[in-house]
Amino acid sequence: QVQLVESGGGLVQAGASLRLSCAASGGTFSRYAMGWFRQAPGKEREFVGSVTWTGGNTRYADSVKGRFTISRDNAKNTVFLQMNSLKPEDTAVYYCAARIIGAGNYNYWGQGTQVTVFS
Repeated sequence: QVQLVESGGGLVQAGASLRLSCAASGGTFSRYAMGWFRQAPGKEREFVGSVTWTGGNTRYADSVKGRFTISRDNAKNTVFLQMNSLKPEDTAVYYCAARIIGAGNYNYWGQGTQVTVFS
């Protein structure tokens, strides 16, 4: 059983940056691909980006491509989401998730961290 805890959310002005962290425990972190998702009020949860277990490959939603960067530190069991040039439409609860290598779906989810961007 993997436990995920996000941190780093906050209230920022448009154009600012935030760095979210997701600390994992209870499993072998390097066996999991990691993803970030977000859910805005009244909207469905959407994919933000993901990183493979090695950290060598990343994928992003078009809405964040070029502004957000995912990285991971397997030695520290942590995955990061660097968010630059934030926009009000980035306001959401951000969740990290873990997917065991070879699985089709994400198996474990964190509790989320709120990001609010004002103009």
